[in-house]
Amino acid sequence: MTGLRAQSLVHRRSAASPRLLGARIARYAILTVLAVLFLIPVVFIAFTALKSNADLMSHPFYSLPQKLQWSNFQKAWDQGKLSMYMKNTVIISVIKVPLGILVESLAAFALTRLDFKWSNPMFALFLVGMMVPMQATLVPLNIFLNKTHLVSTYPGIILVYIGFGIPFGILIMRGFFRTIPKELDEAALIDGCGTMGKFIRIIVPLSMPAVATLVIFDFMATWNEFLLAQIFITKDTMKTITTGLLSFKGEHSTDYTLMNAAVLMSIIPVLAVYLIFQKHFVNGMSGSVKG
Repeated sequence: MTGLRAQSLVHRRSAASPRLLGARIARYAILTVLAVLFLIPVVFIAFTALKSNADLMSHPFYSLPQKLQWSNFQKAWDQGKLSMYMKNTVIISVIKVPLGILVESLAAFALTRLDFKWSNPMFALFLVGMMVPMQATLVPLNIFLNKTHLVSTYPGIILVYIGFGIPFGILIMRGFFRTIPKELDEAALIDGCGTMGKFIRIIVPLSMPAVATLVIFDFMATWNEFLLAQIFITKDTMKTITTGLLSFKGEHSTDYTLMNAAVLMSIIPVLAVYLIFQKHFVNGMSGSVKG
């Protein structure tokens, strides 16, 4: 009887194997097609960045460069002042991302670990911030920044960025904190940890996947943000990479070759951050969703 069951199981597995193989091939084929579709714009940008203006105007945009113009990258860096714009963006991102994550983590810790009556309504109030259109806040923000003389300053734009990032950050961190057993809090209390000791020694080390997820999202959002930087940064010396790219557009013409070279160089920091933290990305998102 056992032999018949074993034969039946083997037969089912052998019958299911072609179906599983076909499903896997179809899945990888779809992913390959999507990857190619996402890479096509990057390839065209690279083609344009390596062309001369004459080559770009006399041939289709999808054609290979007649002669590789590597000097376009140096010109974009120096003449296009990309180095200055990138420096400003790096300063803003390096300060804003960790400071924002710290604020969001402390708020999420209070909502999940400090038992108080209005924790759920308070969380809902934070989430309302995700529903308010950014455009609706531009006038009051402009009045506030002008009265406090924070227009075209690092503190001004960093403060605005942190404010807009708090709702999403709390959503991610709160969801992950809820997956951490509260028995660890009790053990930490027995060992003599206070409230902040519990946060620093227990919660934060266990939440590194969620922190890595927020680093990726927050850095990408800060690096690529355009609207707020365009409105609240008026000095050319303080412009970020997204607004600085507009300098390649003149009154009567646009230098597309240098602009595309600048776009390619601006992608590198975002790609580097993603590659560094991507191994924690899936764990952080899954933990936040479960919470």
